Amino acid sequence: MSHITNRKHASPAQCGLATATLLTGLALAAPAAAAPDLAAAGQATTLDGVQVNGVLGYKAERMASPKFTQPLQDTPQTIQVITAELFNQQGATTLAEALRNSPGVGTFYAGENGNTATGDAVYMRGFDSSNSIYVDGVRDLGSISRDVFNTGQVEVTKGPAGTDNGRSSPTGAINMVSKHANLHDATSATLSAGDQGQKRATADWNHAFAGLPGTALRVNAMWQDSDVPGRDHVDNQRHGLATSLAFGLGSDTRYYLNLLYVEQDNVPDGFVPTIGLPGWEPQPGLEALVGHPVDPENFYGTGDDHDEVTAQMATFRVEHDFSDTLKLSNTLRWGQTVQDYLLSAFMTTGGNAADPQAGNIGWTNPADLSSYTVARSLPTFKDQRNRILTNQLNLRADFATGGVQHNLSTGLELTREEQHSHAIASTGAQPAASLYAPDWSDRGDLAWARSGAGSQGRTDTAALYLFDTLEFGERFLLSAGLRLDRYETSYRNSATCGGSGRRAVPCGGQPVGTIVQTVDTEDSDTLLTWKLGGVYKPSAAVSLYAGYALSQQPPGGANFQLSDAAGSANSVNADPQKARTLEVGTKWSLLEDALALNLALFRTDVSNEINTLVTDDAGLPTQTGQKRVQGMELSLVGNLTANWSVSAGYTHQHTEVEEGAPVARNGSHNLTYTPEEAFTGWTTYRFASGLTLGGGVRYSGRMLRGTDGAAGTPESVKSHTVWDAVASYAVNQHLLLRLNGYNLFDKQYVASINKSGYRYTPGVARTVLLSAELRF
Repeated sequence: MSHITNRKHASPAQCGLATATLLTGLALAAPAAAAPDLAAAGQATTLDGVQVNGVLGYKAERMASPKFTQPLQDTPQTIQVITAELFNQQGATTLAEALRNSPGVGTFYAGENGNTATGDAVYMRGFDSSNSIYVDGVRDLGSISRDVFNTGQVEVTKGPAGTDNGRSSPTGAINMVSKHANLHDATSATLSAGDQGQKRATADWNHAFAGLPGTALRVNAMWQDSDVPGRDHVDNQRHGLATSLAFGLGSDTRYYLNLLYVEQDNVPDGFVPTIGLPGWEPQPGLEALVGHPVDPENFYGTGDDHDEVTAQMATFRVEHDFSDTLKLSNTLRWGQTVQDYLLSAFMTTGGNAADPQAGNIGWTNPADLSSYTVARSLPTFKDQRNRILTNQLNLRADFATGGVQHNLSTGLELTREEQHSHAIASTGAQPAASLYAPDWSDRGDLAWARSGAGSQGRTDTAALYLFDTLEFGERFLLSAGLRLDRYETSYRNSATCGGSGRRAVPCGGQPVGTIVQTVDTEDSDTLLTWKLGGVYKPSAAVSLYAGYALSQQPPGGANFQLSDAAGSANSVNADPQKARTLEVGTKWSLLEDALALNLALFRTDVSNEINTLVTDDAGLPTQTGQKRVQGMELSLVGNLTANWSVSAGYTHQHTEVEEGAPVARNGSHNLTYTPEEAFTGWTTYRFASGLTLGGGVRYSGRMLRGTDGAAGTPESVKSHTVWDAVASYAVNQHLLLRLNGYNLFDKQYVASINKSGYRYTPGVARTVLLSAELRF
């Protein structure tokens, strides 16, 4: 394999100027453009049954959840709806790829050395939001990568979402809205192939049964076998089937039975050493590596590496309309995700002149780069099952009290969530890999099996919620929400006793190798979360708003793990983490509601964080830590003309540890894995001939990594700008050909970095993807 020696790209100054120019141009073009033909522009239409907007365009009008009673225009919070029209046009196949349309949201964190991040490790506004991913309003468990073949839209709610969903990330939640059966017969399929081994096929078939009025069946299927552009051996293989059977469509009572089954058989990415990157400094003995970064295509795992996932989901939903103003719905969901995972992780500490093999990088001749090796010393195993069972009952009532109109949504949720993890015992080892020319076929004699130890975590929750929007005439709306969660979390952990160092497990008089119980504890509490917002409308097209909300995350709420030890956020004696967000902004509906322009200023304060700088009488850390994220967000989405569509967003955010030890490696008080500035833009123009041309740009600012004892590794990730393009042609009403180009200037950049800075994920290399879309 040859090294990449010529990857041309625009300079940072050029990219920054172009980014600013695109955003400014889009904003200024909006009021000057002629009002589009809304039918031609493809505005939202309401499908039968489930209240989900079938959107033909980039602009959605509403959230799918009945808890959000108002259109996005009159909801006092930053909410972005990424429509299927948008992410399918971009060729996105996963949730992480769809989220590129939301500025500052992404998978920036690659995990720790012995706990590599897997799946959708999403960060948003300074905090990990991986445990706040939902499907149709129900938490989706498991650290896996999610496909969007059965997704109608992705909803990104920024700011505390505890009132909407219960325990959650301090800074937001992500909801994937599934496709449902409807009364419109339609068949579509997409076949895609790329220049770097990408292969994918999807199909979507919906049929209304003429002999059974109100009955319809929808089937979505997906198959993929794709290499990752610019990465040796990393591969994503998956197939899935989703069905939706509906009864009573068009009537007062509707029933939906939705089933989902997805299998994945992937070769996971163990990432690339940061050697030679900006900010890397050689440890003693590694001076010869200065100026010699490794090829970003290199794969440092072995043929044993695997990520096998089986995801299953069954949902039964009933909707009944007592009247146009009183509606009841009930959702029953069972879901399970099973993951079997092995990743050959590594560190890149150096040896020394006296003992070149003392570190994870060794050599036989310091002047010969081909003699350098890196130890595959951290095989990471995961054998885990997540399961959820929930029932959500919701009542929607619209009524008036005097001159005040009410839109009320209230409900009861009962949920059980479980996580079972099996510990793995291994023998043998994986051989060291050549630092500059690793061989993945050299597997060594590593063998592994379940040890009999493991952990089990379970959280049972009963929740009551109430939302109401009060309309005082045509000018003012007041929205309020209240949620009460009673939760009980139990956690059991066992381990093989013995060993040395910080991972040693006392045997308590038992023989070394005995499985011993290390944790057996539980915790329960009642959480109260709420939000309050006001909207003033000087005209029908303009909304000025302010909102304030409280969200809480209890011990073990993110990972089902509790601890008996004091001084830990997961301690049974710890208080819940609290997040308070204040947001003010304005939302404008332009060009006869074809275009939405939104501006928000926000501040989130997170308290009850662990503070190692302030200890109690026993010398243990206290929960006096505080963090803050504040900034602004600007977005523009919709149609400038009937044929010109745009989706763009910019965010500037300042993060800070106000009380507590620094979390960033450079010693500053900023938070990690959060770009200070981010921009995303996508625009297309459809010509009368059937040709559509467009493209986009993504900018992510400098990010800081976490702090630990690693020496010489980069303290931050440089900013980067990536340009994409699309060209499509409608051959006829049944066939559309689309060509996507990604990373047009072949920009070499760091997409994510691990906590110690030893490893990074290279950005996707330049590639093209050809797709054929069939519709009948």
